[in-house]
Amino acid sequence: METAGTAVGAPARPGLRERKKQRTRDALVRAALELIATRGYERTTVDDIVAAVDVSQRTFFRYFAGKEEVAFFVTRLAESRVLEAVRARPPHETPLEALRRAVLDSWDGINEAVERLVPLELHMRVYRVIESTPALLAAHLRRATELEEELARVVAEREGLDVDADPRPRILVAAFGGVVRVAERRWSAGEDHSTEAMRDLMTTCLDQVGPALAGNWRTGPSPNRANET
Repeated sequence: METAGTAVGAPARPGLRERKKQRTRDALVRAALELIATRGYERTTVDDIVAAVDVSQRTFFRYFAGKEEVAFFVTRLAESRVLEAVRARPPHETPLEALRRAVLDSWDGINEAVERLVPLELHMRVYRVIESTPALLAAHLRRATELEEELARVVAEREGLDVDADPRPRILVAAFGGVVRVAERRWSAGEDHSTEAMRDLMTTCLDQVGPALAGNWRTGPSPNRANET
């Protein structure tokens, strides 16, 4: 039976206890990312994070296994949105186009989801800290490998393939992941650290996948032919 003010089929609003837990978790994420962006990852402790929110360590560990997990919380949120976007792509798209469009078409939606949790500018500052901190970069690359496996399985399911029998989904996703890393490194090394700059670099790099894999790159004569007399 529909109740006043509630639409049929609308998701139930979380109860008071759940909303309080979510607010505490979100406050811990915001405090952790602000400290990491300001002080650096190594100089930020769990004690610093809980002190900023005025909760106990016990409360922190109720939500996160450790400092690394909270540092990547927003990044994981963005990755989960990409997986959802790939699953939702139209079936007529080729696998590569589905991956490309999943990233680019969901860009604004992902940014909006991030901003509901932390300022987008803070998220991008932490992204740069990840790129410049060996421990975080190693964790980021490890997680990227896990994400590639998830994406390969989504692509295989979408195409009706057995991911363990057909290597193409993993090959495609590995190439796609390499493109993302190139864009990330160029963005981190550049002077414009806005989300628009990241999106532009991602678009440019993704547009080059086909030509890079199948094109002839040489602009001058073949070195072997040049040496022929």
